[in-house]
Amino acid sequence: MRVASFYGVALLVPGVVLAADLPQVTFSRDIAPILQEKCQECHHAGSMAPMSLVTYEETRPWAKAIKARVVARQMPPWHIDPTVGVQKFKNDMSLSEDQIRRIAQWVDEGAPAGDPKDMPPPKQWPNADEWKAAKELGPPDLVIKSEPYTMPAHHQDVWWRPTSDIPLTEARWVKAVEMRPGSLAGRRITHHAVAYLAQDDPDNGGLDTQADLRGRAPLMEWAIGKGYDLYRPNTGKLLLPGSKISWDIHIHAVGDEIRDHVELGIWLYPKGQEPKYRTYLTGFQAVQGRDRLRILDIPPNTITQTQNFTVLKHAAILENFQPHMHLRGKAMEVEAILPDGTRRVISYVGKFNFNWMTNYIYADDAAPVLPAGTIIKVTAWYDNTRANVNNPDPDQWVGYGDRTVDEMGHAWMNVTYISDQDYAALIKQRETTLTASR
Repeated sequence: MRVASFYGVALLVPGVVLAADLPQVTFSRDIAPILQEKCQECHHAGSMAPMSLVTYEETRPWAKAIKARVVARQMPPWHIDPTVGVQKFKNDMSLSEDQIRRIAQWVDEGAPAGDPKDMPPPKQWPNADEWKAAKELGPPDLVIKSEPYTMPAHHQDVWWRPTSDIPLTEARWVKAVEMRPGSLAGRRITHHAVAYLAQDDPDNGGLDTQADLRGRAPLMEWAIGKGYDLYRPNTGKLLLPGSKISWDIHIHAVGDEIRDHVELGIWLYPKGQEPKYRTYLTGFQAVQGRDRLRILDIPPNTITQTQNFTVLKHAAILENFQPHMHLRGKAMEVEAILPDGTRRVISYVGKFNFNWMTNYIYADDAAPVLPAGTIIKVTAWYDNTRANVNNPDPDQWVGYGDRTVDEMGHAWMNVTYISDQDYAALIKQRETTLTASR
């Protein structure tokens, strides 16, 4: 029951619960479990975040800032719109409405510590040099490293494009990949990195845009916030003998001279085991053109929208969505236009944040299953106005380019191609499951 006032007259408002009506929220009992579940993977000593949020003493000075960030849904970095498209993910790090309410109430009540006996046991985090996927899969079967690069303290952006051999003498199937800079210092200078698979492969995945003009197909893209790609059961990527990794590493100066490399961990299926499906990392474009010939026109002091369309030549499963833009990036939407004209929003990130290239991995039973002939429509919005706090200069025209002050628009998605028969079977299975759940 809530007591309200209307022109000085006290009124009882049923059904509305005030924070004062709820038990006091304490760090030990209520907040520490939330931080362990959703925050401490980055916010612990030795990790990438600027502060640790493990103990009360470490967290208390940041209480007001934490409330502001979580209420605005800036942290954790999960910026997908919760009202449209796919809403089940394997790696969902977002806070629930109840968790946000608890954090806000805790701060408003003075951020009390609570009883130390209520503290959950501390979580044990892997060392910074351990692979994230190792907990689930063990150590990688192969680790491919790029040649290192020394970035001066002050320098213009650099695109480091070496190649590395993959030591295989026979074809092998990949079930997971993980990429990262070689050190925590390297994460400071690595804006993003793409590992392309360069091999003599006549199958381009059924997409004219799958291979670029250098004959490479993307294998994995890394940016801050990216974890590892674990392909669904009976699905993988094929490595052929003589394959190479062609790196495309965007490096920027941060005020200190740093030398580092980027490395790729690869987990293989056992020898002789061949998955039924092959998956491809596809950079669906939000801009017109191909490779380095893409066209993007963002006038000064404007919000600009771009669109592009790609036709799926085979039935397919979309496994994930990772939008990639630069400083003017505002929002990105992926929509499927089915052969019968039906339109489905797959995912929409309405508050893109350049600092977090979050990868949204769909749950197996929620990943979109689409028929051959489906058009993948990608729409991107760019904010080149003063309202964009990340905008370095709203009076500048912006075009397509690799520099941070240029722009681009990729919807990175792992696409698994399936037969028409498999498509029909999957749709029937999902319809049966949905009917049984009602």
